[in-house]
Amino acid sequence: MPETLPVEIEEWLRATRTRRGQFGEPVYFFPETASTNDVAASLAERGAPEGTTVLALSQTAGRGRLGRGWFSPPGAGLYVSIVCRNALAAPFLTLAGGVAVADGVRAVTGLPCEIKWPNDVVLTVDTGRVRRRKLAGVLAEASTGGHGLLYVVLGFGINMRCAVYPAEIADRATSIEAELGRAVEPGSVFAETLAAFAGHMAQLSAGRTEDLLTRWRALAPSARGCAVEWDSPSGRVTGTTAGIDATGALVVRAGGRVERII
Repeated sequence: MPETLPVEIEEWLRATRTRRGQFGEPVYFFPETASTNDVAASLAERGAPEGTTVLALSQTAGRGRLGRGWFSPPGAGLYVSIVCRNALAAPFLTLAGGVAVADGVRAVTGLPCEIKWPNDVVLTVDTGRVRRRKLAGVLAEASTGGHGLLYVVLGFGINMRCAVYPAEIADRATSIEAELGRAVEPGSVFAETLAAFAGHMAQLSAGRTEDLLTRWRALAPSARGCAVEWDSPSGRVTGTTAGIDATGALVVRAGGRVERII
């Protein structure tokens, strides 16, 4: 069962209410849950309106893209899922979530967050060779019916405090506390991210997709001119990123051809 929001989080939500609009109204808070996306989907199935938000401080079955687990230990992060019902915005929600998280963290901490396509928020570390450490991730999961889209649950996890990460991600993960050398109030990041997301959703609802794409491109330098590889039906392919197109697909030059990756 959800519990009462901590006072400090409620205060930050109150301070951003006019910028958040319906997002974060209401918030279902859990000190721990299995998966915030699953809770939000259950609420959406029961008719929860757009903007309904689930917040947890720990997950026992968090997940990322392609069904991978998301490390969600107690006291180390923010785990959030938002119910979205706007069909115009739906194709761009992963991009909007990434931009909102990056802008929310930037607003509170000043950290120069970047986006790595399709759904990672990263910080670039140069210790002799450039490496990108993951600070946050975004996961959009849609439900459709006979008449089209029913809803999308947009989830994101942000690493707030230092933690002992599993060996397989220890050299690729970071947190706000590790980068700043001090802790940051989670409520401030939560509220500012919701406010940023509300702004991008207003643009998408008005059909202004280019505003979001422009901001995403500015935050994603690795989406142009970086070597990548991916699996195709004919095997592994390598190429060089060439930006994103108007639909949000990654454009890659591979040999003499151009590929769209979605």
